[in-house]
Amino acid sequence: MNLCRELEFPLWDPMEVANNITEFVFLGLSQDPKMQLMFFALFLLFYTVIIVGNLLILLTVCFESKLHTPMYFFLSNLSFVDIAYSSATAPKMIADFISERKTISYWGCVTQMFTFHFFGCAEIFVLTVMAFDRYAAICHPLRYTTIMSVNTCTVLALLSWAGALGHSFVQTLLTFQLPFCSAQVIDHYFCDVHPVLKLACADTSLVNLLVVANSGLISLGCFLILLTSYTVILFSLRKHSAESRRKALSTCGSHLTVVTFFFVPCIFIYLRPSTTFPLDKAVSVFYTTITPMLNPLIYTLRNEDVKNAMKRIWRYKVLGKENKG
Repeated sequence: MNLCRELEFPLWDPMEVANNITEFVFLGLSQDPKMQLMFFALFLLFYTVIIVGNLLILLTVCFESKLHTPMYFFLSNLSFVDIAYSSATAPKMIADFISERKTISYWGCVTQMFTFHFFGCAEIFVLTVMAFDRYAAICHPLRYTTIMSVNTCTVLALLSWAGALGHSFVQTLLTFQLPFCSAQVIDHYFCDVHPVLKLACADTSLVNLLVVANSGLISLGCFLILLTSYTVILFSLRKHSAESRRKALSTCGSHLTVVTFFFVPCIFIYLRPSTTFPLDKAVSVFYTTITPMLNPLIYTLRNEDVKNAMKRIWRYKVLGKENKG
């Protein structure tokens, strides 16, 4: 009777698993020392641009009262997410480029996966909410302030963060409830679901399906919602003036650029069974590093409101202090 119970319901002790595997080893983006030095300089530059660019947007929205609108409220959320999201993987990856042995502890891997999927899913939801905001502003301009009230914006932001928390908790729990026997080498540069699942010494077919349902369908579903909302926006622009069309297309064009660079790689990685390809690591760079770096560039270089606000802040907050001094 006890044997039947063990066969039907195998017991798992998280502390036992943690003691069997105390650390994992990353293979990283490249094993070539010269390539690693080049990557170190390149990704250090990328990460610096991510931090500085997104901090500039956060400070600009905070100090410029004219940007205290729903669109820029969600943009500041996106900038915060980008800083935290890239910080889940970039510092460790950059340090590993100049390390002889690229290791991460078991619980460090758990923490990295949780934070990566938490902020990654938050970015998905925030981008989706930003598309809804643009839809309300362009398709229902007279009712916009009513639709996107302070309470509505707060609720949408809280739901985005709560949904991301639930997603990340489930994703991490599904992965690390499996036993890891002796395999330690992760063929990646951070702890992501599919590379870690390959190390499990148990049947992962059900977990793979749940991962696809959890990550893949969220990415695909939000991407389809985004495409639908922007399609409706483009059709509604025919009734607007030339100047309104130009401004709306500029804003929506920025959003669509970000969406494409973020969602397409995510769908490629997560909307399939646990099969890894050599291309996966290069594709992952797009949504872990390139998109968070492009966001501040796109939202500043293609947005006159943000550029003008930055000039005013520089003129009055920085140059003004110098003149007084």
